[in-house]
Amino acid sequence: MSGLVRTAHRVIQTCVKSSGITGAIVSRTQTPVKRDFTRGIWHMSCSTRMDSTSASSNLLNNHSHTCSCGCGLKGLHTKDQKDEQSVTPKPLGERELVEFLTEEIVAERKAQKVKTLPTEVNGFAVKADGAEVTLTKQLKDELVTITFNVNHTVDTEDFGEDAQPEKQEFSEMRSKPQFEVDLVRGDTTLGFTCSFLQEPPSTNADEYNDIFGIDEVTLYKGEWSDKVYAVAGDVLDGYLYDLLMNLLEEKGIGNEFVQKLSDFSTAYEHTAYINLLEGISTFTIGKK
Repeated sequence: MSGLVRTAHRVIQTCVKSSGITGAIVSRTQTPVKRDFTRGIWHMSCSTRMDSTSASSNLLNNHSHTCSCGCGLKGLHTKDQKDEQSVTPKPLGERELVEFLTEEIVAERKAQKVKTLPTEVNGFAVKADGAEVTLTKQLKDELVTITFNVNHTVDTEDFGEDAQPEKQEFSEMRSKPQFEVDLVRGDTTLGFTCSFLQEPPSTNADEYNDIFGIDEVTLYKGEWSDKVYAVAGDVLDGYLYDLLMNLLEEKGIGNEFVQKLSDFSTAYEHTAYINLLEGISTFTIGKK
């Protein structure tokens, strides 16, 4: 089963839904997330640099008539000075972008909790390709495959309604992706689309404390296609839904595993973000 194809299809279908777990997840993941930790520091220092740049510009405007460059040396430039003046400087916007990225990359690397990504998560082997991650585990009579994409999955951890705004700015950023679970036996696949629940787990001992839920269930042979029937998790019989959740837990996909999946996804997304910043910096500088 192609996790990417199914995920893309799910997103298109759920964009038009106004209720249910999936609709809530799509709405949440499409909201842009700000990384304000270092950006605020940049703006404070940026204004100082802009003032100094403006002052330097005014100084050059009041130049001496003895030299076209305003140095006042009556044209007594050395060869090296003339060569330096012949080099076209980078536009101001590009210089500021490179300066910001340099500071941002250093700050993000200091904040990075996981320096080396693990090669397995709770017995599931990890394989990554760009933004897509695949976890696999071979059981006695079936193959368990989990796929997810880290794009647009980052959200900030809430401290609650009573939290101070200044504290919320420094809340931890976590990746909570929607993920596909495939239980493959021969040429038949029982597939689940799951996602993290927005509401925190209940403290009531009589209620389930699941941190994730089933958005969709499907069963098919061979390769998945748009013709395959699927049922939404929120319209399943309540008892059947619980039994399917128990089935996933028996396959090793319970609260503990899903929490570790989020931990791995958070670390992987952060590494990808830093690599993106470094790539933009290299592109702006002009190095290949």
